[in-house]
Amino acid sequence: MIDLKTNYMGLKLKSPIIAGSSGLTNSVKQIKQLEEAGVGAVVLKSLFEEQIMLEVNDVVSQSETNTAYPEAEDYIRNYTKINSVQKYMALISEAKTAVDIPVIASINCVSAKDWTDYATEIEEAGADGIELNIFNLPTNRNKTPEVYEQKYYEILKAVKAKTKLPLAVKISPYFSNMVRFVDQLFAHGASAVVMFNRFYEPDFDLDKLDFTSSEVMSSPADLNRVLRWTGIVKGSLPKAQLAASTGIHDGAAVIKQLLAGAQVTQLCSTLYLNGFDVVKQIEDDLKAFMQKWRFQSVDEFRGRLSYSNIGSPEVYERAQFMKYFSNRKGQ
Repeated sequence: MIDLKTNYMGLKLKSPIIAGSSGLTNSVKQIKQLEEAGVGAVVLKSLFEEQIMLEVNDVVSQSETNTAYPEAEDYIRNYTKINSVQKYMALISEAKTAVDIPVIASINCVSAKDWTDYATEIEEAGADGIELNIFNLPTNRNKTPEVYEQKYYEILKAVKAKTKLPLAVKISPYFSNMVRFVDQLFAHGASAVVMFNRFYEPDFDLDKLDFTSSEVMSSPADLNRVLRWTGIVKGSLPKAQLAASTGIHDGAAVIKQLLAGAQVTQLCSTLYLNGFDVVKQIEDDLKAFMQKWRFQSVDEFRGRLSYSNIGSPEVYERAQFMKYFSNRKGQ
């Protein structure tokens, strides 16, 4: 009998297919629908540090009275922050009551400031884990790569000091030595690493000569970069628990990421584009693959095609691109 169960962040999941953080995981109704569709866990829509601060500044700036009295400004700032956080805690509590699958909170953060205290409240609200969605674009030419990496360690350390919940760190692909960086995240206490963040990418409006954003949704073409690094990192760090995210739109993509070594796969754009029924189709495709190759569990083939388990690991390396294809001439 085929068994899709897996372990992620120390949590027992019925399936390696989980719903990633998005607007679709921001209501109890939709979270219940996702559970019914078959996902093994949900990552709630992120609590945004920057968004909360923008809301605070917006409220404060609406009245000159607010800025004339420092005590009033402090009160408004604290009230706005507390109100936003309380709504998030209510979502966690209600979701945990409504579903049986793990509910993972998500914090989108850029600093290790006092907001990390909310990790304690997240634990008390009943969340099963926390995903730290961190992004710090390296744009300062005077800062070394270590300075940017250290910010991740500081945030992870600050949150870990506030909670006993397992912590996953969601990262970007912009690191000079990905394997070492991921290794250091685990050394600093991460339970899992999610690869990768998908952010608004820049674009230009040629009719208005103005800045705009490109397509928000991922496409299947985005899978390959994640696939490469999942395979390389898992092959180099066999004990690492990795969640593959971005570009996963169908069953084939899920299977490929599991073969590369992912512990779980996160769905997002495909849920928007194809509806929640796509989860059942992906699960059926996964089971059909396992039946074809006579795998009884996901663990039997996870990482089978990782960097360390294939005959020619150089195919994972971009530096070997021309060498690889030049060897194929005349075949």
